[in-house]
Amino acid sequence: MFGIEAPILAFTHCRDVAAEVSKAGGMGVLGLARISPSKLHEELNWLDSHIGGKPYGIDVLMPSVVEDTGTRKYDLDSLLPREQVNFLTKLLDDAGIPRLSESEEKRLIFDAVDHQNFTPRESLAMIDSALEHPVKLIVSALGTPPRHLIEMAHKKGIRVAALAGKVEHAIKHKEAGCDFVIAVGTEAGGHTGDIASMVLWPQIVDAVAPLPVLGAGGVGRGRQLAAALALGCEGVWCGSIWLKTVESDVPPDIKKRLLGLQSSDAVLSKSWSGKQCRVMRSSYTDAWLQPGAPKTLPSPLQAFLCFALARPRIERARAEKFLTFPVGQIVGEMNEETSVRNVVHDMLAELLESKERLDNMFG
Repeated sequence: MFGIEAPILAFTHCRDVAAEVSKAGGMGVLGLARISPSKLHEELNWLDSHIGGKPYGIDVLMPSVVEDTGTRKYDLDSLLPREQVNFLTKLLDDAGIPRLSESEEKRLIFDAVDHQNFTPRESLAMIDSALEHPVKLIVSALGTPPRHLIEMAHKKGIRVAALAGKVEHAIKHKEAGCDFVIAVGTEAGGHTGDIASMVLWPQIVDAVAPLPVLGAGGVGRGRQLAAALALGCEGVWCGSIWLKTVESDVPPDIKKRLLGLQSSDAVLSKSWSGKQCRVMRSSYTDAWLQPGAPKTLPSPLQAFLCFALARPRIERARAEKFLTFPVGQIVGEMNEETSVRNVVHDMLAELLESKERLDNMFG
C-alpha cells in the first residue's frame, strides 16, 4: 500500500521520530492534536525536507461527542467551572507547587490552549492545511472520518484509516470507506478502550475482512509484532515505544520517569483529556480519584484544565510526583534510552527470531 519495508507504523507527536521511523523502513504518522495551527506548516516543511522522500501520514481527532468551544476556548474563565479550577488550584497549592505570575500564566495558558485541536472542526481545518504537503495517510484517532473527507482524500491518492477499540467501531470505519483499520487494545497509551489486544485483534480482523488491520496496544518489540501477524493483522501501530528514543521531544523529567516505570504504572484516567486515556500514574491522576474530588470535565475542557492550568505549574516546578503523560503498558519494558533506528531494527530482528522458533517447532 505504501511501499515501505517494515510493517511498522509509528504514531508520534514528534517530527524527528516520524522522520526517523520512515527512513528506517517503517512509516511515521505525526499527531496534529497538539500542534498550533500557526506552526503546522513549519512542522511539515521540516518533515518534508528531512524525511528523504519517504512516505508519512498525519493523525487527527474526530470524536463524535465533544464540546466545540470555538474561539471561546481562549477564555478559560468563562469555560471552566470554578469547582474544578478551585480543586486543582488547592491541590497544587497544598503540594507547595508555586503559582505563576499573572503575565506568565496568561502567556502559558494561551500557548497551551492554542496547541489543542480536539474537535472535528479543528481537525478538518488542520487537514486542509496539511494537504498542501505530500501526505500519504490520514488517520482518525477518535471517531469515524466523515465520508466526504475520505472521498476527497481518495481523489488525491491519499489513504485513510481509523482507530477502533471495539468491533462495532471498526465496522463503522469500514462502511465509511476507510482503507484499513487500526485495532487498539486497552494496553495502549493515550485514548483507548477496555478490550485487550489478544482478544480484540482477531475479532476486528474477522469483522472487517478483507480490509487490512493493524494491531495496536502493547506493541514495542518483535514478539508482539509476530503475535499481531499470527492473529491476522498486516502489521502494527506503535506509539509509546518511541517516547524512550533519543529523538523524542518528551521533556527530560518525564522521560526519566518513564524509564523507571512498571507496566502497572500506566493507568486509565479521564484526568488528562476528559476521555478515557492511559497515562502514567502520579499524584495528579490519583487526586481525581479521591473521595470528594469533583468529576472530570468533558473533552476538551478537561484537557484545557490539565494543559493550561496544571502542567505549566507542575513542569516549571519539576514536581516529579505530579508529572503525568500518556503511555501504554509497554512502558514496563522501556528501561533505557535508544535510537528510533535501533527500535525498528530490534523489532525486525526479534520478529525473525520468532519465525525461526515457530519453524523449528512445526518442522
